[in-house]
Amino acid sequence: MKFWVFLGSLNMVIAIALGAFGAHGLKGKISKQMFENWTTGAHYHIIHALALLFIGLLILKANHHTSLVSLSGWLILIGILLFSGSLYVMALTNIKTFGAITPFGGFSFIIAWLLIAYSAWKSLS
Repeated sequence: MKFWVFLGSLNMVIAIALGAFGAHGLKGKISKQMFENWTTGAHYHIIHALALLFIGLLILKANHHTSLVSLSGWLILIGILLFSGSLYVMALTNIKTFGAITPFGGFSFIIAWLLIAYSAWKSLS
């Protein structure tokens, strides 16, 4: 539980810092499209950093399926790295081929949320 709260908190710090850097340091210095990519990456980064905190709380309260919830945490972390990370790198380098990595991060997010939903569903029975 503490591990996920730590990772969630650390990712919030990184996401907020990168979001602020984009808003104050990149706006007007990169193309509008690349700036939108940066802000999308920061937006999803913040949401999923909160999700890591949520996973820590779920594990604290869960009686069952903590391995599924923990697996979803790893998938969210991978999603942050692939989805947000690829958008950050693409915005900074203007190399659009990094966009090919982004959907893998999105898929990782989707699987993570499905695992959380499945875990919740199984705990109802």
